[in-house]
Amino acid sequence: MGYHWVFIILFLSISCLASALVDKSFKECMLSRVVGSNSTAIERILLTPSSSQYTQALDSLIQNPRWLNSTRKPFLIITPTHVPEILAAIACSNKLGLQIRVRSGGHDYEGLSYLGNAPFVMLDLINMRSVAINLTEETAWVQAGTSLGELYYRISQVSNTHGFPAGLCPGIGLGGHISGGGFGTMLRKYGIAADNVLDAHLIDKDGMVHDRKAMGEDLFWAIRGGSATSFGVILKWKIRLVKVPAIVTAFTIQRTLEEGATKLTHRWQQIADTLHPDLFIRVVAQNSGANSKTITTIFNSFFLGGIDRLILIMNGSFPELGLQAKDCIEMSWIQSVLHFGGYNKDDPPEVLLKRTKSNNFFKAKSDFVKVPIPENELEGIWKMVLSADTLALMIMDPFGGRMNEISEPDIPFPHRKGNLYNIQYMVIWEENNIEVSNKHVKWMRMLYKYMTPYVSKSPRAAYLNYRDLDLGINKLDNTSYIEANVWGEKYFKGNFRRLAEIKTKSDSINFFRSEQSIPLLK
Repeated sequence: MGYHWVFIILFLSISCLASALVDKSFKECMLSRVVGSNSTAIERILLTPSSSQYTQALDSLIQNPRWLNSTRKPFLIITPTHVPEILAAIACSNKLGLQIRVRSGGHDYEGLSYLGNAPFVMLDLINMRSVAINLTEETAWVQAGTSLGELYYRISQVSNTHGFPAGLCPGIGLGGHISGGGFGTMLRKYGIAADNVLDAHLIDKDGMVHDRKAMGEDLFWAIRGGSATSFGVILKWKIRLVKVPAIVTAFTIQRTLEEGATKLTHRWQQIADTLHPDLFIRVVAQNSGANSKTITTIFNSFFLGGIDRLILIMNGSFPELGLQAKDCIEMSWIQSVLHFGGYNKDDPPEVLLKRTKSNNFFKAKSDFVKVPIPENELEGIWKMVLSADTLALMIMDPFGGRMNEISEPDIPFPHRKGNLYNIQYMVIWEENNIEVSNKHVKWMRMLYKYMTPYVSKSPRAAYLNYRDLDLGINKLDNTSYIEANVWGEKYFKGNFRRLAEIKTKSDSINFFRSEQSIPLLK
């Protein structure tokens, strides 16, 4: 027993010494590569676990508290403010044999941007948030660390008739959002965020900065929805702004099972993807937590226009919902961003500049539905949702419209014509307890299995931005393309092989890798 403890103490001492040596080597490497820098400047952006700011920097943007106590934390955190610091971080990571992970917002469901099983450096782009809007061109250059809320706010400051078709959560980082696709309330009119990217600046494994022309069309294709952090570090995106009317309309109508929620949801399935492309109606079906007796379905809508035209369209297409003018709220586009982001529409838009954290633990999964689920089968699904002893919900976002007009190979995001809607399943709890977490994750897996007959097949598709490690993982250094295809085909369908081909060509040493990064062809 004594020898055993001596061995452990000796091992830990050697590990600590090795860690200190790497810290010192990394700092010296950064100093030698960042022109004009000094020790104080480097220490300000290079945080080790012993740094007073390390924990706050790591935890501040983690949106799923399940991962707060993980031991798989970064060896170093770098919070660059200028491009040369990013170039140096990549070069020094390469030199010292460390992996590198990139975080732009922290909504990463499985924590792959800030957790890892091998020594790695986390490149946190929280300080890279400039937005340069050109209204004449109707474009903007947006740095990857910018949140959606910040982008929307900046647009609203120069125009009340422009927007950008991306997600509803203001705190999401643009870098990761676009690299996985990115959809929100305007997808039926303008497609997803990645459909509206015109250019990008990317740093490759060799520290070279490429724009669209320099990187070539293959790599530019891959980073728009194909997991950009598998190919390099995105510095900024050039996006196409879209036109929005000065007045848009929203409504929220709730129905319980006793009020006909099942029939209304069944009817919604039949028409939601065929409605006018200006109209987006999502359905959120949820219990009310432990011991819930009924399901509530929330019909949550965004319309590019005023109340009068919305009522006309609804009376012709979905009269069963019984929409009336009193149910509707007219507002500006930026007010709709506040409304769907969980704020009051009359709150000052500056609240979008704040980054907030979630205190709820959760597990999520996703599916795509191609054929309406029969009414009696919906009743069985509701029973499953009611069986959870915590808050459980299904968020169903309609497709159709512009989504039907873009072909599957156009960008890596392949979920186009033929999909009626996407489902995001979530189970949410508050206890910081591993047994409680395991129980709720097990329940989510049961629900996912139960849904098998009702969703897409061959493959059973999934959405990359709702990352799910249950689908399979890379072994980081030796996962074959065939092994990774188990999950790759779900996210990317027929586009997965092309992504692997581009990965092999652009990053042959597999420097940019994670548990679900695009693999090399081998």
